[in-house]
Amino acid sequence: MTARNIDGNALSAKVREELAQRAAVLTAQGAQPCLAVILVGEDPASAVYVRNKVVGCEKAGFRSLKYTYPADVAPQEVLAKIAELNADASVHGILVQLPLPKQFNSEEVLEAISPEKDVDGFHAVNFGLLLQGRKSFYPCTPWGVMKMLESENIQLKGAEAVVIGRSNIVGKPMAVMLMSKGATVTICHSQTKDLAFHTKRADIVVAAVGRAKMITGDMIKPGAVVIDVGMNRDENGKLCGDVDFASAREVASLITPVPGGVGPMTITMLLANTVESAQRALEAKSKS
Repeated sequence: MTARNIDGNALSAKVREELAQRAAVLTAQGAQPCLAVILVGEDPASAVYVRNKVVGCEKAGFRSLKYTYPADVAPQEVLAKIAELNADASVHGILVQLPLPKQFNSEEVLEAISPEKDVDGFHAVNFGLLLQGRKSFYPCTPWGVMKMLESENIQLKGAEAVVIGRSNIVGKPMAVMLMSKGATVTICHSQTKDLAFHTKRADIVVAAVGRAKMITGDMIKPGAVVIDVGMNRDENGKLCGDVDFASAREVASLITPVPGGVGPMTITMLLANTVESAQRALEAKSKS
């Protein structure tokens, strides 16, 4: 068996086309979706991510705002800008690119963003709503994974799913989203004693741990769906995921490549949250 790739680029293009149509309708109604991005410092990877987000906005017909600060900026200056953007009715989404320099308390910064404009889905209010199964802004990467599973008509109800990684950004919300669709979920992490024991019985494996090629083919149940959220560099400096793609694809039925898998969907779902925020703002305005 050789797994078929789940093409994140193709799915992303399809979803973004739909979002562009929604954005055009909102713009005609006087509510052009607007995303404000804050970048602190000169981390090359962060700069690339921000550029991709800005380009994605522009191609979808959004308005984008970008605010850059030197690495030694005082946290209060950034917090003041967030407060200003919170109060600006024309801004529908606010994103602070992580990681932040050491003088920042990242949690404080993320909590300063209004939950109604938290299009990254990181605010405690939105995370709490997610846990309760209520409407919220979903964290973009796990939501992108759910869209990929949906696009392939993967049966989640009753499926055994293993999520490797317990971060607030991917692992925890991923587990909650899978559970909400009826999957039985096991979360594995650095303290898990026998990782392969869990992965070998999983119908769906989501790897989000940040270690290059740690999940190998002999750890995968034949016919399983393998979702690789990792973004690493191998010993040759080549981009790779948390899954050893070459060996895993010989066992799995479906697999996401790196690059070209989950990555494109993360920014796409950020745009989806921004459109949703603009829609909510327009509806709230019409009721007032």
